[in-house]
Amino acid sequence: MPFDLQAVQEELKRLGFDGWLFYDYLHRDPIGYRVLRVTASMVKRRWFYFVPAAGAPRKLVHRIEPRVLDELPGEKQEYSAWTELREKLKQTLAGARRVAMQYSPEGHIPIVSVVDAGTVELVRGLGVEVVSSASLAQQFEARWTPAQRDMHFEAGRRVDEIMQGAFRHVGDEIRENRKPTEYSVQQWILKQFEAKGVMTDDPPIVALNRNSSDGHYEPHREGSPEIRRGDWVLLDVWGKLKQPAAVYYDITWVGFVGEKPSARHQEIFEIVRASRDAAIERVAQAVARGETLRGFQVDDAARDVIRQAGYGDYFVHRTGHSIGEDVHWSGANMDNFETHDERELIPGTCFSVEPGIYTPEFGVRLEVDIYVDDKKAGPTGAVQHDIVRISA
Repeated sequence: MPFDLQAVQEELKRLGFDGWLFYDYLHRDPIGYRVLRVTASMVKRRWFYFVPAAGAPRKLVHRIEPRVLDELPGEKQEYSAWTELREKLKQTLAGARRVAMQYSPEGHIPIVSVVDAGTVELVRGLGVEVVSSASLAQQFEARWTPAQRDMHFEAGRRVDEIMQGAFRHVGDEIRENRKPTEYSVQQWILKQFEAKGVMTDDPPIVALNRNSSDGHYEPHREGSPEIRRGDWVLLDVWGKLKQPAAVYYDITWVGFVGEKPSARHQEIFEIVRASRDAAIERVAQAVARGETLRGFQVDDAARDVIRQAGYGDYFVHRTGHSIGEDVHWSGANMDNFETHDERELIPGTCFSVEPGIYTPEFGVRLEVDIYVDDKKAGPTGAVQHDIVRISA
């Protein structure tokens, strides 16, 4: 699919930007390459590509690499010396006062904060205001195609099945006295991924008891604790189909080895469940009403429940993240904690909702994925309503 110049210019006009300035050196900006559909292999010199809100795009490339942007439409200028670069960049941006770049004020949206400070200073020194391209990037990066949506749902069916199988596997292993560990269960999940055509960038989290309060815990072969009766088990599993342009499915469930978890387990679980459900409902109602909803507002909906229950200090991360070809993608995050994400939730995008409470003894995180359509939004797979009882 070629670069959609008309769609980008329409969005620039809607946002009130004079243009979008793409810049790269040494392939530092993956967003730019994906949006522009550029396949340049050798980028040892700086290039700029300016898409104005109206009119033809303009290219600025080094004479050593004059063909780097030949796949794209627009007028081309070449430079060699740094003084020539500055002068021709000024010509490239002529008439523009407010230009978007892959920049985020104070680094609030790290995935979009790609352009180095010196280059931002260079553009500002030409009398041009630099604004963040975060909302633009979401429109042209984070929205899924129908095929990607279908691949997500299929990945979800497979991952949900593997997740439930993992809980059963733990019980079977304990009953047979095979002494399962966090690490052995993690490896069992990865074998199921391979058998079912699912891939992942990092292995899943299998965390027991106090380890489940470590949000990004990693079990290791050596020293991995054995899973026994009475243990609390958290599984955080994410994967996608082994197909081009596939997108991730990402979930977290919790279980207890035995007949009945403690009252404390049950209490924390119910608070986190209510928090998750409050965020889901906030999104579903807003989309159904056609209301503009922003990432920080979803975080507020989930976080308020946990704060009111007295556990606000134990919810130590954002409520959710954008999901795409990488498990953490470039759309809106459900965040008013780590950052203040003001990006709108837009149709065709997906994100996680995963509030958590992490006490010194154990942690509870309940994660679902939410897909936003034109008129509705909701979870894309199984939703945990009760603590999984692992029969052992």
